[in-house]
Amino acid sequence: MVPLHDLHHRPLRNLRLSVTDRCNLRCGYCMPEESYTWLQRADLLSFEESTALVGELVPHGLERVRLTGGEPLLRRDIDQLVRSLCSLPGLREVAMTTNALRLPELAADLRRAGLARLTVSLDTLRPDRFLELTRRAELPAALRGLEAAAAAGFTGTKLNVVVMRETNDDELLDMLDFARERDLEVRFIEYMDVGGATRWNMERVVPATEILERIGAARGGVAPEDPERTAAPADRFRTGDGQRFGVIASTTRPFCGSCDRARLTADGQFISCLYARAGTPLAPLLRGHGARAAANRVVELWSGRTDRGAEDRAGLSAREALAGPGELRETPHLEMHTRGG
Repeated sequence: MVPLHDLHHRPLRNLRLSVTDRCNLRCGYCMPEESYTWLQRADLLSFEESTALVGELVPHGLERVRLTGGEPLLRRDIDQLVRSLCSLPGLREVAMTTNALRLPELAADLRRAGLARLTVSLDTLRPDRFLELTRRAELPAALRGLEAAAAAGFTGTKLNVVVMRETNDDELLDMLDFARERDLEVRFIEYMDVGGATRWNMERVVPATEILERIGAARGGVAPEDPERTAAPADRFRTGDGQRFGVIASTTRPFCGSCDRARLTADGQFISCLYARAGTPLAPLLRGHGARAAANRVVELWSGRTDRGAEDRAGLSAREALAGPGELRETPHLEMHTRGG
């Protein structure tokens, strides 16, 4: 089949596959509220349904799947889904984004199942600040998770760090040192006004230009490693002393023109842009007519896609949080922890 492209000629190569909307942390930029409207467990796609749909999308150009949540390691027997996805002919990679808390018990199983890479979300190295940011005293567990990943044989692990002014922006160099000592690659992420970030404001955003200036001043300058824009969300750089790191500048320098990612929520809503106000339910098609019918609907949706959500947000004269707590309770599929990162 001819690879699938949208109306801006962007292919569908990457799928963020959420397996749960639950999380064992309560990070302030994602889940700051006291209560949430959860997806019904009975509505979640089975591993067989998810695998079948992915299998039908591979001939249309899908190459990579990243398992997300919520926290994907909360989904029971997640290694079985990894194994099923890795068995699909033509799928090049299955990866995962996790907070690492359950990696001590699951890393070895995930590696044996074929999981290729891990990205670990870790926004601070200070126990008191970790508690403040996540409302959980779990920094030691996260660090043990990173150790378990290395022991299980994972290499190329990345650290995602959401940088927030007067919150953790004084840890840029600490994070680089931590990563260098453990052969990890840091990706500094601008604070984004996505669903769930109800306390977002522009004053708390540390722009990529400032991140680079601060690191360059301390580390002998920085130079771009990939001069040409790729579909990857991170621009990669090297410090003057040779360390590689990335910056994801979705807030101040959107990269919609190269975006090749879609999202599938745990209950089967297809979302073609992180900032989309609504998704398309695929579970009825999957369960009523099979995976090919659901994949055909994805082809139809992507072929007509015009989303440039981050660019639209950047162009607003008065930019506020994408949605407030009331709207999120009424429309939980707007939540970042529901639609995946």
